Amino acid sequence: MPPHRLYYIRHGETDWNREARLQGQRDIPINATGRAQSRVCGEILKDLFACDGVDPAAIDYVASPLGRARETMEIALAALGFDGSYRIDARLAEVSFGAWEGFTLAELAEKAPEAVAQREREKWTYTPPDAESYATMSLRMRAWYDSLVRDTVAVAHGGILRGLIVQLGIATPQDAPHLDIAQGVVYVIADGQMSRYA
Repeated sequence: MPPHRLYYIRHGETDWNREARLQGQRDIPINATGRAQSRVCGEILKDLFACDGVDPAAIDYVASPLGRARETMEIALAALGFDGSYRIDARLAEVSFGAWEGFTLAELAEKAPEAVAQREREKWTYTPPDAESYATMSLRMRAWYDSLVRDTVAVAHGGILRGLIVQLGIATPQDAPHLDIAQGVVYVIADGQMSRYA
């Protein structure tokens, strides 16, 4: 495990988040609440950097290619007061829900009750149609994390943080899919632990 500190932000709220729709890799924009959450994350970063004596210019900044993560990053950087750039990494795209994207679990339960019940029993390993499992996605998150060369701010998605913390031994495959990964907060991963700042 690299000795780098990771500041992780889930993208701000979207209308599909509010409606409990599976977004996966659909490019859904953040809404007004999401933009406010993004500003809060930038302010949290500013406080964390000040407390830790971190120079914002010494940090790497990387986002998922999906627009909701990129917009969150841009708003957070503006609130941080940092005018530097960030990069995109395709490995940070959300776990794919394939043919299930755009539906709520309640809608899917009406269409495919057996499949939804199986997913609830085997949430870590279940693969929806034309999609990927959390277990598969977690492997790309491990490769991404192992590629970090310095302290990093990442803006991405709730699902992939679940995948990452399993790979890092912070959560079990049984527990991680059920964890609430909040918006408008900053998670800090360091020394094999994850802390939450709001």
